[in-house]
Amino acid sequence: MSKQKRLGQGLAALLGTPLEDQAVSVNDPATFSANAVEVDPANALLQLNVYEIDDNPFQPRREFSEPEIMSLAESLKTHDMLQPILVRRVDDRYQLISGERRLRAAIQAGWSHVPARLREADDRLVAELAIVENLQRKDLNPIEKALSFRRYLEEHQCTQEDLAKRIKINRATIANLIRLLELPTQLLQSIQQGSLSAGHARALLPLGDERAQVAFADRIQAEGISVRETERQVADKIAEEDDENWEGTQKTKKSRTKNDQVASLEQELRMALGSKVEIKTTSRGRGKIVIQFQNSDEFERIRTMLIDSGGAEVDRRAG
Repeated sequence: MSKQKRLGQGLAALLGTPLEDQAVSVNDPATFSANAVEVDPANALLQLNVYEIDDNPFQPRREFSEPEIMSLAESLKTHDMLQPILVRRVDDRYQLISGERRLRAAIQAGWSHVPARLREADDRLVAELAIVENLQRKDLNPIEKALSFRRYLEEHQCTQEDLAKRIKINRATIANLIRLLELPTQLLQSIQQGSLSAGHARALLPLGDERAQVAFADRIQAEGISVRETERQVADKIAEEDDENWEGTQKTKKSRTKNDQVASLEQELRMALGSKVEIKTTSRGRGKIVIQFQNSDEFERIRTMLIDSGGAEVDRRAG
């Protein structure tokens, strides 16, 4: 089953109604009536004045492509709106739940009214619907997704696992995106602009140091380094730093062999946790795992991952 299909099912589950396209003409006012508000809210189909509809305050998207909106506006003129927007009543007005692109395109096309389906929903459900709808759109950048996840978790005081279950996606997807917010602002802007991929950015997280992350990102963009190669070079740099910090100038052959044996395990943990990890062992087979963090936010993120049931294993598989 494809990721897009799974996400679509998640949205359908939240909406409680099928998502199949249905042709809705706005050219026949008799088709709709304001009195439709009195019928079952789950099935109410209205024709609303576009200026009666307020924006969705939980909309993750920060930017909308003007050429895309204009193209959709031309399509609406030819084919009408295949699927109504979704709204809820807030006091004496309507508030958008989903379909902002369609609403913007309708206004661009000169429509005064749009078909809308009325739905009863609290703030939490509206936030979930906004997240799922935007996850299905490829042009929503990773930082917008990450910010919407973080805002939801903070406002509703829930775990990543709770959110994953409610919107029917893998928890690792949420964790991997939220991790990106720990990167320097300069790199977050690069991700938003598309000059640095989320995969590259995630590979830089174990470095910890912001200057090192920015320097690596500059090289990635200048030299076109792949994600896999970035992971390898980051691991090499961390290993070099470990060697420099190793006590004494001479290492025995036994110590070097033991260090090589745990290197792959350290790399696995670094990529899973998105932080610098060291495994230290003694000649008697005892040892310890040291996980580094840069600030309280990163500590909290790592703590949540470690205590979240099954979370670390999921992230290891996600890579």
